[in-house]
Amino acid sequence: MPQEQVSIRTNDGDCRTYLMTPEGGGPWPAVIFYMDAFAIRPALFQMTQRLADAGYVVLLPDMFYRFGAYDALVPKELFQGDFRAVIGPMASTTDNHKAAEDTRAFIAYLDTRPDVAGDKIGTIGLCMGGGMALTAAGMFPDRVAAAASFHGGNLATDLPLSPHLLAPRTKAELYIAAADNDHSYPPEMAERYEKALDEAGVNYRAELYEGQAHGWMKPDFPIYNEEAAERGWREMLALFDRNLR
Repeated sequence: MPQEQVSIRTNDGDCRTYLMTPEGGGPWPAVIFYMDAFAIRPALFQMTQRLADAGYVVLLPDMFYRFGAYDALVPKELFQGDFRAVIGPMASTTDNHKAAEDTRAFIAYLDTRPDVAGDKIGTIGLCMGGGMALTAAGMFPDRVAAAASFHGGNLATDLPLSPHLLAPRTKAELYIAAADNDHSYPPEMAERYEKALDEAGVNYRAELYEGQAHGWMKPDFPIYNEEAAERGWREMLALFDRNLR
C-alpha cells in the first residue's frame, strides 16, 4: 500500500503527517485519523492502512508535533509503570481547539491533492482523538460529512473546549462508540452529550460496547478485543460509505 510522509505547515509549526492511499489511480474520498495519546506508532499505521484498503485516502497527523521529536511508544511497556508521566507532557501540547486549527491546514492540504475525490471528508479519532474528530465536525460543518469517535473522553464537560458545545454547528453524521468501563466518559456525560445532539437535531448513533474498557479498538493495547473492534470497523466503514461515496 502506498504511504507518504509529508510536512504540513500549521499556525504553530510543521506537522509531520503520514498519508495512506489505496492501490490504483483514484480519486478516493479522504478521512483524517486523529491519534490517541500514545502517539504515532505501528498500531496506528496498521489501522490507517486498513482504512486505506477500504478505499480512502487517510491522513494521519502527528498531533504532538509541538512537543518535538520522540521515539515510538509501546503501550504494553508503558502500562507497567507510570504511563501518565510519559504521555502527559506530550498530550498537554494540544487540545480540541488547537487540533481544529491544525485541521484547517490538513483540509487545505487535502484540497491540493488530485487523488482526493470531492470536498466532503470524514474524521475518526481514538480516545483523545475522539474529541478532536467530533470537534472538527463542528468547526468545519461544510467539509466534514461523517465523524466517528471510539472511546473518546471528556465529550461533554464544563470547559469551553467541550465537543458538545459544537452540536448546533454540526451537520455531519456522527458515530459515538463508548466503553461501559471508562471513567473519562461516564453515563452521565454520555447523557449530557446526547441531549445536546438531540436538541440540535444532529444525525448520530451512540452505542455502548458492553463489557469493554477504554481502548478496546487499539490492537496494541492489553485490553484490545477483536470481536468488539470488528464491530467498530463495520460501523465506521458503513458510516463513511454512506456519507462519502
